[in-house]
This record gives sequence, structure tokens and C-alpha cells, in this order.
Amino acid sequence: MNFYDSLYPQLAAMGQERWAEQLHTTLSEELLLERYGDMAGWLRALQSLPEIRPSRITLRDKVTIGSSADLGTINREELIAQLQAFHPWRKGPFNFFGIEIDTEWRSDWKWERLLPHIQPLAGRRVLDVGCGNGYHGWRMRGAGADFVLGIEPFLVSVMQFQVMQRYLCDPRHHVIPIGIEDVPANLSCFDSVFSMGVLYHRRSPLDHLFELKGCLRPGGELILETLIVEGDQEKVFMPPGRYAKMRNVWFLPSSAALTLWLQRCGFTEIACVDATLTSLEEQRATEWMQWESLVNFLDPDDPEKTIEGHPAPLRAIFTATRP
Repeated sequence: MNFYDSLYPQLAAMGQERWAEQLHTTLSEELLLERYGDMAGWLRALQSLPEIRPSRITLRDKVTIGSSADLGTINREELIAQLQAFHPWRKGPFNFFGIEIDTEWRSDWKWERLLPHIQPLAGRRVLDVGCGNGYHGWRMRGAGADFVLGIEPFLVSVMQFQVMQRYLCDPRHHVIPIGIEDVPANLSCFDSVFSMGVLYHRRSPLDHLFELKGCLRPGGELILETLIVEGDQEKVFMPPGRYAKMRNVWFLPSSAALTLWLQRCGFTEIACVDATLTSLEEQRATEWMQWESLVNFLDPDDPEKTIEGHPAPLRAIFTATRP
């Protein structure tokens, strides 16, 4: 498999020799096959993909790999069926040799909202927490990031990344199947740390903020995207049950409350740079994600409320600095 052979020396060069050694064991093929019962099937699906050399690669303004002309005699419909084996495709979109992978989320819209407000990524080392299939990591590389490490506990998303990596062959972008709790404390080595769509899933959001802070070097920037609610500094909403049909939503703070949390965790230069209601155009079911999506999570008679009667998803992007 050897997905991560180029990762370990890069971590060692960042002063993370011990973590590199730990990951070398954690990410061994034997252990991954033992840990994930469906790993062998994903590997077979990955290895069955055709050998194609992309004639072009675009990562800066969108993610485009090759063109339809590169397929030659390869059957386009058969290739689509092979890609559908990795369903559901949630983050994107991707143009894959002329095939439009229209993912559940228009992740490019979120990227366009945050990019003008963050420190330029050129030359930076980036950690992307809960990165999904690595879509935003490719955009980070397109923006000039020197090194991007994504962590994602859901295996199907990690394997979607490997689908793209099979053709992009980028030694400076990796996605590994671990969660933030598996990252050693106080790495203090990343210039930028992204946590998008993670905070509200954490039972202890302040611990998550401290974990993110510990990954940053002094002067590094946190980019945090999460669900919020309207209200003052004291407003924090804890759903009594599900939120938008999700079981694992714990705390939705107001913008003012989250600013206070970040302050108490020691961040400075805190700013809420965007707050946007999630639209039915930004999150929806497609042929690449055929399960329920936002339209099924909202009250059909009042789209300003979830199906449970809670405030509809309002997502905010914060930036902050580790002093």
C-alpha cells in the first residue's frame, strides 16, 4: 500500500520524529486491515481504477484532473461506476477526466468565503482537521501551501482522497485515518490549522479549541468554521435531542460566546469573518450522494427551522491567532 512513505520523513523534518514513528506503526497496512473490516474492499476498488496520465491539473481556482480526451479507449460509464463504488461523495466538486463529480456540498463556496480573510497560504504548513476527502487540502495546495496534512476518521473519505492522489501524485498532501484525539498534544509546528464542521460534534468544545491551539506554532492562525446561533455572549444552544437529524451535535454557541471561548483558550486577533445560512443550493443530494440532505433536515413548512424546530443551520467562519 505504502500511501504514507513520503509522509514520515516530512514530519521528521518538521521536528516530529516521535510522531512519525508512532504513525509508521499506526498506519501500517496490517493494522489498517485489522482495524477496518472494509479496508480490503476499498483497496481492491482503488487498484481497479484505470491507469491514466492527466494532461493537465488545476488546483487553484477549482480541482480539475485531466480532460475527457485523456480517457482514450477507457469507457466513461464504467469509470463512473467505479467512482460510485466510493459513494457517498460529500465534499467537492471535482472534475475528474471530464466527469463532473457533483458532491453533496459545494465546498468551493465555503472556500471562496474564507480565502480573502485568512493569512496567505504560500509556503505554509497546514493541518486540516476533519478534512473529509481532502477537497479543501487540494485548494490549499493550489493556494501555495508547502505541506498539507489532513486527518479524517471516516475511511470512505480517506479512500476518496486516495482516488484523487492516484492521479495527482502529490507528495506534499496527505490524508490519514485518525481523529484529533490521536494527534499528540502541543505539536506547535503548523502555520495554519483548519477545523471546519467539527466543533459542534465535540462533547467538550473547549478541549477541542485547546487541541487546535496546541497544533499551531506561536503566531500561527486558526481557521474555525462551525454552526452558531443568534444571541449574545451568554447564548449557547444545546439540542435536547437531534439537530437536523444529526445525533452528535452538542453545542451551538453564538458568535459572541464563541469569541469568548477563543479568548479564554488564549487566542488573540479573533474575528468572525463570515456568517451564512446554509442554502439548499450549497448542500443537497446528487447522483454522487444519494442519501438524505439538507432539504430533508429542514421543516418543510418553515425553512428557517430544522425538522425538530431548532434554528436552521447558520455557519460562521472565525480566524484567530496563537500568540
